[in-house]
Amino acid sequence: MRRTTAKASLHTALNLLFFAVIGTLVLAITYSQTHDMIVKSEQAEKLKLISQIVPHTLFDNDIMKDTLSVAPDALLGTENTTTAYRARLQNQPSALVLEAIAPDGYSGKIVLLVAIRDNGEVAGARVVSHKETPGLGDYIEIAKSNWIKGFDGASQVRYKDRDWKVKKDGGQFDHMAGATITPRAVVKAVHRALQYFAVNRDRLFATNNPTPPNLPLSGEEQRKPKGVDENKK
Repeated sequence: MRRTTAKASLHTALNLLFFAVIGTLVLAITYSQTHDMIVKSEQAEKLKLISQIVPHTLFDNDIMKDTLSVAPDALLGTENTTTAYRARLQNQPSALVLEAIAPDGYSGKIVLLVAIRDNGEVAGARVVSHKETPGLGDYIEIAKSNWIKGFDGASQVRYKDRDWKVKKDGGQFDHMAGATITPRAVVKAVHRALQYFAVNRDRLFATNNPTPPNLPLSGEEQRKPKGVDENKK
C-alpha cells in the first residue's frame, strides 16, 4: 500500500514538473517573440508624444537617434537608466526631452516626458503611463484633457519655487476639484525636471554623449518636503 501511494505521489510530482517546464518554455518563447514588438511599440508611442512637445521648427537633426543615457537621479525620480532625446537646429542645442517619474501619484508612479527648450522653458510635457483613478486622475492625459498644456512656457524664471504648486496650495497650476494628489505629483515632477536640466544642461548637450553622474540634491531637496498632507485627495 505504501509503495502504491509513494508511486502515485512520484507520478503526480513528475507530471507537475513536466507541466511546469512546458509552461516556462512557452512563456520564454512568447517573451522572445513579442519583446521586440513591445519595444518597437513603446518607441513609436514615445515618438508620437515627442512630436507633440517638440515642434519641428526646433530641430533639423534625427532626435530619436541623437540620444544619451541618463543615470538614475532623485530629481528625475528615476531608479534606472533612462534616455534623453536632444533637439538641435543648425547643429546648435534647441531642446531636450527627459524621462521623469512622479513617484507620489494617487495610485503609484506617473511616467512623464518633459521637453525643455535651451532657454530653460518647458516646451511641453506628456504623461506616458499612470495608474490613477479613472475619471479623476486620467485628466492628466492629453487625449482626455488639455490640463497638461498648462506647463507650456513655464520656467524657473517665470515661476518661483513657491509657485510650483496647485492653486489649492497657493501655486499657479490648476487642478480638478476633489483630485489634488495627481496634479501635485505631476507639478512637482516637472519642476524637478527643470531643476535637473538647469544643473546638467552642458553635460546633456555635450556631443560626446556623456552619462551625467548622480548629482547630490540641493539642501532644499534633501530636506523632507513640508506642506499639505498629500495623502488626502
